[in-house]
Amino acid sequence: MPAIGPLSPELLPPGVRARFVDNGNGLSMHVLEAGHESGDRPLVLLLHGFPEIAYSWRYVIPALAAAGWHVVAPDQRGYGRTTGWTAGYDDDLAPFFMLNLVRDILGLVAALGHRETAVVGHDYGSPVAAACALVRPDVFRSVVIMSAPFGGTPPLLPDPKAAPGTAAGLSNPDLTRDLAALARPRKHYQWYYSTRPADADMRNCPEGIHAFLRAYFHMKSADWTANQPHRLEAWRADEIARLPTYYVMDLEADMPATVRPEMPSAEAIAGCRWLPDEALAVYAEEYGRIGFQGGLQWYRVVTGGHWGRELKTFAGRTIDVPSAFIAGASDWGIYQKPGDFERMQNGAMTDLRGVHVLDGAGHWVQQEQADKVSGLLVDFLAETRG
Repeated sequence: MPAIGPLSPELLPPGVRARFVDNGNGLSMHVLEAGHESGDRPLVLLLHGFPEIAYSWRYVIPALAAAGWHVVAPDQRGYGRTTGWTAGYDDDLAPFFMLNLVRDILGLVAALGHRETAVVGHDYGSPVAAACALVRPDVFRSVVIMSAPFGGTPPLLPDPKAAPGTAAGLSNPDLTRDLAALARPRKHYQWYYSTRPADADMRNCPEGIHAFLRAYFHMKSADWTANQPHRLEAWRADEIARLPTYYVMDLEADMPATVRPEMPSAEAIAGCRWLPDEALAVYAEEYGRIGFQGGLQWYRVVTGGHWGRELKTFAGRTIDVPSAFIAGASDWGIYQKPGDFERMQNGAMTDLRGVHVLDGAGHWVQQEQADKVSGLLVDFLAETRG
């Protein structure tokens, strides 16, 4: 991968800088940072998801720095301008196993000169943040997860009362078979993301990456009024097929074909305050340069069952540090894994200080409702500081 410098200051809010940090786990991590001028500030880390980069926290970073925090948002392994990883489809997946992603963040904390931190994660950054708090609560002293609830650790042994395949969730191959056998044949997006063609489908789509991402971000936002999320009963094909097609796709469609019919109008794009075209261009440039496979490796770890096997090591363990959950009211991510939202509130996180579901936001909550999210984070961090 050719060397590239940090993100241009012209693209960043005042007071936010971009630089590289050696995390001691093989990565030169590209980070966005604010509140770094004073060495005695507490640290908070902001972890992005897919298909995002550290830049997705651009609205939140200044608010947390103004509240007295040393704020750092990294491009995670496989993303953006962070280097030291490879992500060929036939490459070893082990560097993308969840506990190695935790080591990436643990090493970043140490490299920044801190011994402890608060951690916030959105989308696929949410399970990384949750895993950090689960396995190293001495370092990750509080946690906020967004959009993807933490449903707890799996049991070491199967529950004989549970339906077949329930514990396996997305790693259960029967789910793929059952979705394909529906009257309207379907497939789960994480299994699609785990296929060899997925990267090229998105990287080389006929409309181009910028337009593809515009449709994708739009369809998962509150701007797409068809998003009306509700609880699902179980991990059954007929039940999860009620999810929108960006989660449970038509069997023969790729992701660009799935979101293409929902491309917003030129007027809607011009009026999109939370993701103006010049901001979307930053995402498009990064994914045009490196492709999507680095992020897609994360999904292959899940569908391959690797994360489930790692998590069994911590069977029976809960997240006991102060925690909170934030999501948009129009975000199907809350319910896409049946039961996780309820388990999170019923014991998986034992010191859950708040569950906040925000009107006017879909999946991209820290961008769609940046002021509300920033306010909730400032209050939570002040309450749990120290």
